[in-house]
Amino acid sequence: MRDTEAIRHSPAMSVEFGWWSKDPEGKKCQINAVVHGGNIEWTRHVGHHTSWIPHEPNDEDRERLVYEASKRVPRRLITQKQFEEIKRLSENSGPGKIVGRRITGIGPSFD
Repeated sequence: MRDTEAIRHSPAMSVEFGWWSKDPEGKKCQINAVVHGGNIEWTRHVGHHTSWIPHEPNDEDRERLVYEASKRVPRRLITQKQFEEIKRLSENSGPGKIVGRRITGIGPSFD
C-alpha cells in the first residue's frame, strides 16, 4: 500500500458511549452503545455484577447517543464525518450486533 492510499483509507471507526438511565421498572441501568464498522451494538445491565444483555433502544436512547457524540466533536475525539455517520446509524432499529463480539449469558443475571 502506498502512502497516498493509506491517507485515503481511514481505519474503521470504533467508538464506545455509555451512560446511566432508568429502565421501565424504574431501576437504574447502564446503557452502552458501541459504534464499529457501520453498526451500533446496544447493551445494558442493571447493577454492578450483572451480565450485559442486548438493549432495544428507544427514541430517548438514540437522542442521548447523538448528544454524547456531539460533545466529542469540539474536543476532536471524533470527526464531523464520524458524527454524521453516528446520527445516520442511530436511526436504525434493533439492538444491533458487531461480528466478533458476543454476550455469553454467563453471569448471575442471565435469564
